Parts: sequence; structure tokens; C-alpha cells
Amino acid sequence: MITPLTAGLVLAGLLLAFVGAAVSVYAVTLTGILVGGGAGYVAAPSLLGVVAVDGVALTGGAVAVGAAVGGFLAYAGLSFAVVAIGGLVGGFAGRFAVGPTYAADAAGIEGTLLLVGATLAGVAVGALVGFVASRTTLVVSTAFIGAAFASRSITPTSLEAAAAGPTVEPLLFDLSAPAFLAVFVLGGLSQLGLFRFGYVTTLVGLLPGARRWTAGTEESERT
Repeated sequence: MITPLTAGLVLAGLLLAFVGAAVSVYAVTLTGILVGGGAGYVAAPSLLGVVAVDGVALTGGAVAVGAAVGGFLAYAGLSFAVVAIGGLVGGFAGRFAVGPTYAADAAGIEGTLLLVGATLAGVAVGALVGFVASRTTLVVSTAFIGAAFASRSITPTSLEAAAAGPTVEPLLFDLSAPAFLAVFVLGGLSQLGLFRFGYVTTLVGLLPGARRWTAGTEESERT
């Protein structure tokens, strides 16, 4: 059953995947809101014994505060946010795409160390790419995060399961899933086309504040 919340997440994911980098101020802020709100949702159960508030109200408040903080920090520090988003996506890819390949034949502490090493390496590579190639990082990161929500690889149900733990296991998904790959690839290619054929200039001219960061990045990476 498609609920308004599910439909909203899918729509937000599609917007991120297909035009995220072109309107970077909005895309980074939306990503910050989604990540912050999700973090608040997952953290809410841990606060039940500390704050004497009804569970539903506490969860709603935690989501609202997390979304507000995430959105504000992303908007206020766009360059840092891009580095952080690149590190987040890189760490996810390192842990769940690259790590298992190296840790497949290892067990116990050795396997855990290999997974941790792959995760940290992914974070470092993602953050470095975010620092030296902001536009490319935005294209890949917004396409990746957007595809995760648009393909329903991450759903309200998985967020609820993560909050019940609390654990990140329910948020993990198959990176080779056809729906995810289709949105990720098509979204990334669409965004690259927006830059290549100059449509970004038109978009940032129509949306207030979008030129604040995108235009400068676009110009610097063109040289």
C-alpha cells in the first residue's frame, strides 16, 4: 500500500536522482533534511527512557529536529556538506560493495577489520573526491541517495525497523537491484546531460538561491 509518506519519499528521491546536482543548494539541503530526519527517527527510541514524552510525539519531534538541523547545516556549509555526503556514499559503497569481496574468506576479527578498513577507505575516497570534484560528487551522490528512496530500497518500514533496533541493518539494500540501478544510472546520466548541454544555467536562473553555489562550481570545474 502506498502511503503519503512513502509517495513523498519516492518523489523526493526522483528529484534528487534526476536534477539534484543542477540545483545544488536545494539538493544538498534536501539531502540534509532526509539524513537528519532519518537519524532523528532512528535515535528516537533511545530517548524514550530519558524524556517523559509520548512515544509518537517524541518520534515526531526527533524527526523534525533532526531534519531541521540537517537541513540548516547542509545549507550553511554547502562545501562541507558535499564532502560529508561524498564520504557517506563512499563509506556505504566500501562497506557493502567492496568490503565483502575482501572479507569473504576471512572470519572473526580479521573479517571485521577488513570490513572496517574498506569502510574507512570508502569514506576517505568519497570525501576526497567531494573536495576536489564537487560537481561530480553531487551528481553521483544525489543519484545514489535519490535512487535508494525512489526505488523503495529504503522505505518508512525499513526506517521503523532501524529505529526499533536501533541498528543500521534494515537500511542496507542490494546495490545490484534492477530498480535501484535503473534510477541511479538514468539519474546520473540525466544530470550529466543537464550540465553538458547548458540546461543548468536556465534552471539556476529560475530558482532563487540556486546560483549561490552551483554556478561557481560549474564554472570552476569547466576550466
